[in-house]
Amino acid sequence: MRKLFLLTLVILASSAIVKAQTFGYLNTEKILERIPEYNNAQQQIDRLKKQYEAQIDAEMKVVESMYNQYQAEKQALSGSQREIREGEIIKKERSAKELQKTFFGQEGALSKRSLELLTPIKERVQTAIEKVAAEGGIILVFDIATTQGIIYNNPANDLTAKVLKKLNIL
Repeated sequence: MRKLFLLTLVILASSAIVKAQTFGYLNTEKILERIPEYNNAQQQIDRLKKQYEAQIDAEMKVVESMYNQYQAEKQALSGSQREIREGEIIKKERSAKELQKTFFGQEGALSKRSLELLTPIKERVQTAIEKVAAEGGIILVFDIATTQGIIYNNPANDLTAKVLKKLNIL
């Protein structure tokens, strides 16, 4: 009898522990696309990206033009003139690639501007997620927008609407 009582107590305790450990998921893409500031920031980033790409393309066209002109005149040039022209072309190409790195590199202008615009929005969403999880006693939240390993999810555990509500977007 005593063993049965202990076994029942252990089962009840473990089921309470399992019950307390709840999980949920959300879709940050759906949340972010509903935030007007995020969409505005994305549009600014896209415009800046196109502007930078146009500058890089213009520089590369100059390099291509210089190369084509060099190829057309190559036979008429002396050895030292060829070296000078080749050096100019290489210098211009390096300059264009350096400009590309300045704009699109890891520490580039586009990356910095993206961080500047998007970080406050993402922090706000993260805070809302943390509040929803804490209020619901949820210990683990999956983001189905970024996690490829999830093959099934129950809509009852979707926290997207709650996070949107916490952000006063719903």
